[in-house]
Amino acid sequence: MPRFSVIVPAYKVQAYLHECLESVLTQSYPDLELIAVDDCSPDACGAIIDEFAARDPRVRPVHLDRNRGLGAARNAGTAEATGDYLIFLDSDDSLTPDSLHAIADRLKETGEPDVLVYDYARTYWTGETVRNQAAGQLSEEGPAPFRLADRPGLLRLLMVAWNKAYRREFIEAEGFAFPSGYYEDTPWTYPVMMTAESIATLDRVCVHYRQRRQGGILGTVSIRHFDIFEQYDRVFAFVARRPELARWRPLLFRRMVDHLVVVFARRDRLPRRSRAAFLRRARTYYQRYHAPGVPLPARTRVHHTLVRLGLHRTYHALQLSAALLRRTAKLTGRLRRRLRTGALRLHYRVQRLLPVRADRAVFAAHGVQGHGCHPGALEQAFRTHAPHIRTAWVADAGQRGSIPSGTRHVRPGTAAYWTALARSKYLVHNVGFDRGLVRRRGQVLVQTQRGTPLKHMGLDLRERPAAAEGTNLDELLDDVDKWDYVLSGNRHSTLVWERVHPGTYTTLEYGGPRNDVFQQATSADVSRIREQLGIPEGAVAILYAPTHRDYRRTQRADLDLHRVARRLGPRYVVLARALPQALDCARAGRYPHRHGGPLVENPSGRVIDVTGHTSVESLCLASDALVTDYSSIMFDYANLDRPIVIHADDREAYEAARGTYFDLRSFPPGAISRGEDELIDIFATGHWRGSRSAQLRAAFRERFCPHDDGRAAERVVRHVLLGEPGGPPVVPLGRRHPVPSPVASLPHTPPVIVPRPARPVTVTESR
Repeated sequence: MPRFSVIVPAYKVQAYLHECLESVLTQSYPDLELIAVDDCSPDACGAIIDEFAARDPRVRPVHLDRNRGLGAARNAGTAEATGDYLIFLDSDDSLTPDSLHAIADRLKETGEPDVLVYDYARTYWTGETVRNQAAGQLSEEGPAPFRLADRPGLLRLLMVAWNKAYRREFIEAEGFAFPSGYYEDTPWTYPVMMTAESIATLDRVCVHYRQRRQGGILGTVSIRHFDIFEQYDRVFAFVARRPELARWRPLLFRRMVDHLVVVFARRDRLPRRSRAAFLRRARTYYQRYHAPGVPLPARTRVHHTLVRLGLHRTYHALQLSAALLRRTAKLTGRLRRRLRTGALRLHYRVQRLLPVRADRAVFAAHGVQGHGCHPGALEQAFRTHAPHIRTAWVADAGQRGSIPSGTRHVRPGTAAYWTALARSKYLVHNVGFDRGLVRRRGQVLVQTQRGTPLKHMGLDLRERPAAAEGTNLDELLDDVDKWDYVLSGNRHSTLVWERVHPGTYTTLEYGGPRNDVFQQATSADVSRIREQLGIPEGAVAILYAPTHRDYRRTQRADLDLHRVARRLGPRYVVLARALPQALDCARAGRYPHRHGGPLVENPSGRVIDVTGHTSVESLCLASDALVTDYSSIMFDYANLDRPIVIHADDREAYEAARGTYFDLRSFPPGAISRGEDELIDIFATGHWRGSRSAQLRAAFRERFCPHDDGRAAERVVRHVLLGEPGGPPVVPLGRRHPVPSPVASLPHTPPVIVPRPARPVTVTESR
């Protein structure tokens, strides 16, 4: 008897069926049977199912003699099921990696409930992935399992069959089955949820709900959308047979009306000539099942009134009026923005006529993000070594909390922002200020850059169209002409910057200001940061920080971080830092996964999402080792003299799209892995902190960290503000004392490794 019976009905989905079935069979939790039901599909679905059955004994094919519809196909699969729990999956959707493992763990934690509800994310054909907006209802806080009466908000979720796991004995005892017709999930889900004696939730995306460009049932104009009325007849008939469920009638009534409004309002469902008939029938059902008692918001009340009265023409008029109001508001907003832009331009011109203030400096980083990076370190050095300079930081309103109390906060695009750009003597940025900036005589613009370049930058992108997308090289050179100083951390950076950003600026090869903290932090600082991040005492923390892939439309992790953590054992913790482009995917403790998807959770707590953490330097201090690919973070992290492992399994694709200034394989900062299993081996065998890795790291530090002694920011301030070129002398590399790693010096304890065929471990030699 398998733990799960995954039931997949298939009809005219040959383009998506492979991905669906693979997503089930490649789960890390193998105790399952896959019941694939060919609903007499006229395409290759039946053959595809047979191919999968021939290669995997867990696949049980079911071929129906005629097309019976989705509900009947699910029933046929249920009749064949032998697993403890039933899971329904539509054949154009897919399970996220490790989802069955998470479901099994949650079922065990909550005492084998009748129903477990989990989350989903919509995946669009454009590559965008968006999590369910009602995900807050799936919080795992509070007692579990529970009954629906304890958390009625679950009925706000999409009422579908495929976001739940059902205990098979419960389904069979109650005799639940799917009806025929469209919206067959409705008379299944409501009775199941209301009847279940025990329900639990899993706050994790387990299903990718495909939003097809064309061909989806709910996006097809058809008279069959009238089936929704019969489906609600079945729901209310079920409630009528069970007096103990009468309390749910008001809420079911509201959900029915809301559902009818959605079907009526969508232009891609009802034929135009049938819309009036649909609303008249909706009025009949409103009167038939009317059950007051649930408060309605004002907007919802309007919709309910229109349904109650069956005012088709009024509804249509209101829709036209709403569209007209939206269009008017858009035009008004556009006019308002143009007037505001003109006023700000005039304000900036007036401010440029006034004297430059020699005691003012304005800073910004990564566009308009919070206090940090090289500009953040310089801003702090300005206040320390040149206290007569009043500093301001440009950032969005939401970033105000990251700005030090002694620094003025300036919001971009405001009059204060343009005043600061026009009147401040010192302008410091790591990317660039507004394109409308005019550098005045007497102003000093410091370009800090964002790290040591490994990938091609500036003019070198002329031959890299994928990487240069959206980059206007003429505008870039116009910006370069405004620079007075460019910061450099080493000779390699100096040579690259002066070639790819040709200009008359002065290069200050003084080290990286943001790396000063690595020489100044104490062990107490490290312990405090680790505690804030939730890193268990004595754990080995691995920071995983990949870089952007220009050749990919969507950014995702190249590692299954949860599998890595599981294979390494409980002593290891992974700090997962997603790319800025993947922030929407990594919210709420989720992290983008290599298999297309965003939103993979770690129930064990050994993968900690640090994507939203404001200080990368703090993450480096908190970790014992770094795993990265082509990110410039490796040059900064080398200052800590802690192990670095390069994981690069797409070298050819990356170098073809972006290009690198040197072959990382010939001069690595540590061990190199070319695959997930090889990376696990490097940590399992201790090569990540072995003597050869230490030798490679020492050579790497000598080349790229010659000036990072903790006083780089001071040298810049003394040169630019105080007229003291050179500043304090650089402390030789051998005399520096970086903050020790909290646990990397502990005796090596072999991690827990799942047995598998041995593979060689590669620690790349320097050529």
